[in-house]
Amino acid sequence: MSSRKRYLTKQIAADLQRKMVFLAGPRQVGKTTLAKTLPMAHKGYLNWDIAPDRERILLRELPVGPIWIFDEIHKWRAWRGFLKGLFDGRPPGQQILVTGSGRLDFYRHGGDSLQGRYHLLRLHPFSLAELGKGKTALSDLFHYGGFPEPLLGRSEVEARRWSREYRARLIREDVASLERVQDLGSLELLALRLPELVGSPLSVNALREDLQVSHKTVESWIAILERLFAVFRLPPFGPPKMRAVRQARKHYQFDWTLVKEPPQRFENLVAAHLLKWVHFRQDAEGVDLELRYFRDRDGNEVDFVVLEGRRPALLVEAKWADEPPDRGLRLLHARYPEAPAWQVSFAGQKDYQTPDGIRVAPAGKLLGGLV
Repeated sequence: MSSRKRYLTKQIAADLQRKMVFLAGPRQVGKTTLAKTLPMAHKGYLNWDIAPDRERILLRELPVGPIWIFDEIHKWRAWRGFLKGLFDGRPPGQQILVTGSGRLDFYRHGGDSLQGRYHLLRLHPFSLAELGKGKTALSDLFHYGGFPEPLLGRSEVEARRWSREYRARLIREDVASLERVQDLGSLELLALRLPELVGSPLSVNALREDLQVSHKTVESWIAILERLFAVFRLPPFGPPKMRAVRQARKHYQFDWTLVKEPPQRFENLVAAHLLKWVHFRQDAEGVDLELRYFRDRDGNEVDFVVLEGRRPALLVEAKWADEPPDRGLRLLHARYPEAPAWQVSFAGQKDYQTPDGIRVAPAGKLLGGLV
């Protein structure tokens, strides 16, 4: 797997012919490894976190080669102005790739001076489509997660150790270098609490009381964890006539092994697969997709609703084992029969389609066909 070509490699190569490429994603997801597989990358790689490389960037002493790769340069406040000057004055054919463990489209520091000069691509952890549909692939992803190091190690003990160390570095290094947070201890406590609440509408008020901080502070901290690709949140899909909830968002972890209960971990795994597919189609194809969930005031719910142009294009319900089609899924599919509807399970074996068109199947049938 270490030499496996990642799903964005071809897209990066194509986009570099026209513009700069910003490759964003969680730390240790494989951005640097992917970047170094590009032709002549070894001659043009510079890492802002490495002192000699940082000095070369500050002195504008750049390597001679067809590609410049700047890793973690968004930690420098003047990074956008620096890249604008490089791009506008670059030699013919010079390629520029920027990688970073954060939302590179967010860290602008005073406006987006690079508008129109770059394509943003978001790299996600490994998924079933990337691994292939082998007999153990879904089980491996469930137990070890999608990050390369624990997935390659195939040890639940080492995966837990990796997750603990990963979270500590995220808070103590990435947050400290990119965000203004004084109480890192309470933010780390929030990061520990969130995996227990995966899959349900998140009550910021309850977290505020637990942490003894303001509502605004909790919202700010969750937004920080989103920007650093630790968590992602889904807003509700709210058709007015269906009495849908309109406010509370659900959240999930990029490292779903942090979620202890198997049904919730599986739901998180499905969420991560769908988000990866949505982001790929947004970034590489320009398709207007959005991932949401549905819940009405009577408690009917559909775990995931993919919208295209504000209308449902895919409905997905995640169950641990074989069950009849969920009432919420049947209700929403009846309202939007043109949207494919799936109920997928981790441990289930049944594979059939109901008379009204709902596909009930093992999860691999859907997830293996994404990206």
